[in-house]
Amino acid sequence: MPDTPRSTYRVQVRPGFDLDATAELAGYLAALGVTHLYTAPLLTATPGSTHGYDVVDHRAVNPQLGGEAARARLVRALRAAGLGLVVDIVPNHAGVARPEANPAWWDVLRRGRESAYARWFDIDWDRGRLLLPVLADTADALDDLKLVDGELRYHEHRFPVADGTGDGTPRQVHDRQHYELVNWRRGDAELTYRRFFAVSDLAGLRVEDPEVFEATHAEILRWVAAGDVDGIRVDHPDGLRDPAGYLARLRAAAPASWLVVEKILEYGEDLPDWPVDGTTGYDALAAVSGLFVDPDAEPAFTTLDGRLAGRHTSWADLTHATKLEAATRLLAAELTRLAALVPELPGEQVRAALAELAACFPVYRGYPPEGARHLAAARSEAGRRRPDLTGVLDAVTARLRDPGHELAARFPQFTGAVMAKGVEDTAYYRWSRFVALNEVGGSPAHFGVPAAELHRFAATRQVRWPASMTALSTHDTKRGEDVRARLAVLSEMPGRWAERVADWMSRAPLADPALAHLLWQTAVGAWPIERERLHGYAEKAAREASVTTSWADPDPSFEHEMHALVDRMYDDPELHAQITAFAAEITPPGWSNALGQKLVQLAMPGVPDVYQGTELWENSLVDPDNRRPVDFAVRRDMLARLDAGWRPAVADDGAAKLLVVSRTLRLRRDRPDLFGGYRPVPARGPTAAHAVAFDRGGAVAVATRLPLRLARSGGWRDTTVSLPVHQCTDLFTGRVYSGSELLLDDLLSTYPVALLAPTDSVEAAA
Repeated sequence: MPDTPRSTYRVQVRPGFDLDATAELAGYLAALGVTHLYTAPLLTATPGSTHGYDVVDHRAVNPQLGGEAARARLVRALRAAGLGLVVDIVPNHAGVARPEANPAWWDVLRRGRESAYARWFDIDWDRGRLLLPVLADTADALDDLKLVDGELRYHEHRFPVADGTGDGTPRQVHDRQHYELVNWRRGDAELTYRRFFAVSDLAGLRVEDPEVFEATHAEILRWVAAGDVDGIRVDHPDGLRDPAGYLARLRAAAPASWLVVEKILEYGEDLPDWPVDGTTGYDALAAVSGLFVDPDAEPAFTTLDGRLAGRHTSWADLTHATKLEAATRLLAAELTRLAALVPELPGEQVRAALAELAACFPVYRGYPPEGARHLAAARSEAGRRRPDLTGVLDAVTARLRDPGHELAARFPQFTGAVMAKGVEDTAYYRWSRFVALNEVGGSPAHFGVPAAELHRFAATRQVRWPASMTALSTHDTKRGEDVRARLAVLSEMPGRWAERVADWMSRAPLADPALAHLLWQTAVGAWPIERERLHGYAEKAAREASVTTSWADPDPSFEHEMHALVDRMYDDPELHAQITAFAAEITPPGWSNALGQKLVQLAMPGVPDVYQGTELWENSLVDPDNRRPVDFAVRRDMLARLDAGWRPAVADDGAAKLLVVSRTLRLRRDRPDLFGGYRPVPARGPTAAHAVAFDRGGAVAVATRLPLRLARSGGWRDTTVSLPVHQCTDLFTGRVYSGSELLLDDLLSTYPVALLAPTDSVEAAA
């Protein structure tokens, strides 16, 4: 087992699929070819948590996953199979939805500023009692408060009572506490503690404090010291006060561990020079998925979007508006706390200036040395949009440039949240021009990635971040990799899609046409999809977009209309037949894209991750849809058939994808010497633009791009690729090739992808 993973497999360990169930996968994962299991967070989370990112007790393994004994069994099973372990950790926040489950939070509520844990949480104690937004939106909500067993109870919620304050009515007892229960609607505007984005149930931790770091990391680092953990994935470093300092401390505590961070980079942005091995792969996702989108289709989709929506909106203007909404509404409490750090200027003007700067900030968060450039860009754009704030913008910006000012320390935490809530969780659901590009780490304004750009990205990665993760699907992606691959086909047929979707929208109109366009793209991208899953997606998408309905204020009339549209896709025989026929038409080229992007992701520089279940076709949408149970028995049986000599056709069962995944992962595991470099391999001939190929230092990957255009032009004809060796074997077909020039029509006659390795190395590995 290598120290640095050669590949990982992500499993959403959770109640219902616990550590013992995960341990049973060890043999399968080893056979698949991965070197390391990569798990969701394992520490004790809020009871019933399905994801584990709401840790409530950092001292122990989640008992709902099987506890410490099950963790030890998992490690033994992995080691017996020759596998390592990568764990996910959550330094930015802790779960506080159920105070009784979080001992530190419970003590803070009970003792206030005198609690030994008060310094753990980023609480603004100067604003009075700690506000807890849990009450119903009614004037008499506190009438339901009860005093039971020395605790305050509000329906299912439990809260501690400070010593010596338990006499009297529940209301009287409540008024004596260090906390105040308030209407849930007041949370976004008045909350007095830092949180994860706009989630009041996740309270920010102060891991910049060495004592807090040690207390919250002791158990994880115990596993590292024992040799049980080989790698660490750090969740949401942008939320921390001092990410660079935190990562330096973590690296010092785990010097030999593979360390990757969930840092989302904007288009063209570089990862800061941190003591880490790289990111969790969203940058690679954007580059690889974009490779299979036809850039020439952008004008047609822009025109279609304007015609369907009834207006033209630029991505820049839309995201400015959604980020400004996030800053002033969802994150109003955080904005208030920032503005209070500049008391010498008019409060409302400071709020407006800070919100505008955040809305104009071009990346999630600025880091030295590029942070100064990003701040200058934000100041320039903010001044253009709000010339009336010139003086205040200058004053605020001066403070942001002062590394010793508290505002300069806190504002970067704010911009990351504004970007996430304004763009990922809002604009991605409003901007429906071409939703295959609306992905975490992506840039919908950049329509497709030319092959030369992909090669530059990969070559740079090989030099600077060779151990950074690559990914195509995660628990946070907006749609599964194969859905994006199928939707990419639409870029090769913009005229036909425009006719089809315009007809459907005229026959089944929706009051929000931009949302309707998103839903129709989603339907054909994931079809056939169970009705209840599409209903769930439609509701989440509409509420995230917050145009005609929202989470805070659902519009029953509109949502009824929207769900009726979804039902019509299934219940209207003619419409259902048309959707089915259209999906069937774009599915085969979608399969070609899916195999192509999977091979590129697995073979390119970096440590490839396979998200659970995606070794077969998968049509998942945004969470929780992408966290559904995986049928591993089917995958085991299919892999055994492949190993017995079956060479499947590219078909509905997805076996061809399992073939690509398993053979590529095994070669990377068994022959790392073939993956030590990166060189583009040119194709020559009339359709050379449809091939993307690269040599990793002995292993050569070849994939097809834009398959519909390729077919229209008559196929590969006499297009060739040049090989660095004279005899090689395709790992997918087993065919042996001789000579330095290969005809793509021959090489890709069975599958739209090929993975070539020197024949002698393949025989040795076998």
